[in-house]
Amino acid sequence: MRSAVHALTPLAALLGLAFTALPALAQTTETQELERVTVSLGRGQIRSVQGLTKADFEAAAAAGQSPLATVSRLPGVNFQSADPLGNYEWSTRFTVRAFSQNQLGFTLDGVPLGDMSYGNLNGLHISRAISSENVARADLSQGTGSLDTPSSSNLGGTLQFYSSDPGRKFGAQLSQTLGSDGNRRSFVRLDSGASEFGAVYASYTHQQADKWKGNGQQRQDQFNLKYVKDFGENHLSAFVNTSNRREIDYQDMSLEMINRLGYDWDNFYPDFAAAVKASNTLCGNNGSTYVAQCDDAYYAGSGLRKDTLAGATLDAKLADKLSLKTTVYHHKNDGRGLWFTPYTASPDGTPVALRTTEYAIRRNGLTATLDYEIAGHQLRASVWHENNDFDQARRFYATSPSAVPSPYDFPTNPFFTQWQYAFNTKTDQFSLSDTVALGRDLTLGLGFKSLRAKIDAERQVGTGPAGSITAKKGFLPQLGLNYQLSRSDELFASVSKNMRAYQGAATGTTPFATTQSGFDAIKGSLRPETSTNFEAGWRTTSKLYEAALTAYVVDFKDRLLGVTQGSGIQGNPTVLSNVGGVRTKGLEAALSLRLMPGVSWYNSLSLSNSTYRDDVVSKDANNQTTTIAIAGKHVVDAPDQMVKSILSYDDGQWFGNIGADYMSKRYYSYLNDAAVSARTLFNVSGGLRAKSLGFLSEGSVQLGVTNLGNKKYISTVGSNGFVNSGDSQTLLPGAPRQFFVTFTGKL
Repeated sequence: MRSAVHALTPLAALLGLAFTALPALAQTTETQELERVTVSLGRGQIRSVQGLTKADFEAAAAAGQSPLATVSRLPGVNFQSADPLGNYEWSTRFTVRAFSQNQLGFTLDGVPLGDMSYGNLNGLHISRAISSENVARADLSQGTGSLDTPSSSNLGGTLQFYSSDPGRKFGAQLSQTLGSDGNRRSFVRLDSGASEFGAVYASYTHQQADKWKGNGQQRQDQFNLKYVKDFGENHLSAFVNTSNRREIDYQDMSLEMINRLGYDWDNFYPDFAAAVKASNTLCGNNGSTYVAQCDDAYYAGSGLRKDTLAGATLDAKLADKLSLKTTVYHHKNDGRGLWFTPYTASPDGTPVALRTTEYAIRRNGLTATLDYEIAGHQLRASVWHENNDFDQARRFYATSPSAVPSPYDFPTNPFFTQWQYAFNTKTDQFSLSDTVALGRDLTLGLGFKSLRAKIDAERQVGTGPAGSITAKKGFLPQLGLNYQLSRSDELFASVSKNMRAYQGAATGTTPFATTQSGFDAIKGSLRPETSTNFEAGWRTTSKLYEAALTAYVVDFKDRLLGVTQGSGIQGNPTVLSNVGGVRTKGLEAALSLRLMPGVSWYNSLSLSNSTYRDDVVSKDANNQTTTIAIAGKHVVDAPDQMVKSILSYDDGQWFGNIGADYMSKRYYSYLNDAAVSARTLFNVSGGLRAKSLGFLSEGSVQLGVTNLGNKKYISTVGSNGFVNSGDSQTLLPGAPRQFFVTFTGKL
């Protein structure tokens, strides 16, 4: 590892003196309309906004790779997953400038995806929201996200995905991927072509892959439908996307377990007898004495998710300089998190039962943005309203040797419901902004948003809390400047304040994961998390390069922390409280070079320092005070250095790229006495396209290899949360070297 770090040091030093690449400089007209803040051509943006196009997503190592894995090449982004394609949701972690995934905002075609966390209570993951083949582009704002982005969680930046439009000509596409560990992915899409009735496409995707260790599969079926029509200067679009995902879990591990059992250790599935034996001999059942090795392995765990996401957008020109964009959406989700626990017996005495966390989301919402240009001002007003009914329950199902429930199926007939809730969250956001050219080269953007999210919790079963709590801020300002130094160079600076709403759920970092008395004690004094983001930078572009440099400072206040008693996997309640702040300082830099026709070299560098500013003080039942001295300690899962370098070739026929990805060590205890080492990974892909192949208008073959060096490393940290001190069972090893080949034909 040490030699790999030293090998990348000269590159890091070079990039530190250089710039941050801006793929977004070559934006489409639609992207400029969505993200530009100036009223005249040639002006830049007041914030750091970077983007990836469809060409970037198509150059991924394999079909079906998570769009988040592709976005991770941008500066400031840390993405981790225990599977090679980045789709295993329990393991996926996406952080930007030390803000975790549930502190960011995500959208698809303007429809909010919530915070995309596992067991999501207000949205769904992008890998379920749309097939990766249908993603057209993504725009990332690392720090000061757009005021009108519909999100109640973005303390930090926002990531906005956009789907591709139907083709203007009739056509069909069929892709087949084969890969390591039985990976099979089939994708078929049919485009109607444009007509007076508009244009539509429909696609179906089936993916199935064995786990790279242990037994079990990751399975997903997706259907995507999109319709667009232009009439006059107005544009109508609508989509309906469905997903049925079933994934068998990998076992969470600690460094001690990895050293004792090896990287390839996993759960017992499908050997139920081994799980019963372990429960009887290690877990305190049938007269045995409990030992920590009880948690080395369970029978199985899995995540089951069924989603339907639909949205319709009308972009209407009301007058010469007046336009209104309105989006309505609906999301339905049914989910189960399955865990075969040795801590609860089945009614027939079998020392294993199936425990579930059950989810049901019914979201409906509307966003509207009104743009008006007058006297050199670009005025924008936006509203967002969402009504979200989220039902959550903890249930147990009988498990006996003669009738073991399948981890791929929704179980039925529980023998015990521990708790059951109905949460209703109403979210309202309003924003108003003005962008004005103060001079020929200077642009000012200013505005504010107001956010209110009220949660009503109804306890239906159990003894947990019920009641209401509201997070609201009436004035969250944003201010930015852009100064054009020349036709190719510009400076920008922006500052914004954001708030994150509370989570309406019974598990996680939520006010309701406690007792009724605990909730009553905190609901009047708890404060929502807030952040102030400041960034300033320089962008430049020419025929031979695109670049930028961004420095930033983030003040994160009123951090919420749930203190868990006992093993996290047992689901014990937490007590939520404000525990202080976080200060993050950083520099993001990269350089994109056009070395020669068809050859480009993209490099990015991220340097940051993120630390806790306050100790955590708690009191036990006897009023004894305990201080956890984390002030000055490094934030967990926040690497100080990241370097990414991708060398690409594409002459229209032959194409390929090789990428290097370095990340410094990451802590996974608040006192910083537990960390995973730095790692460098290499990925490579390449292929051949050809036109007019018989009845095909185009055909291609693409080969890809992930983790080319077959390196053993820790991918995900914090899969089971973080502890104050020491090693804990919250790590997931990364996948070994994997091979993929994709055949694509287009009619």
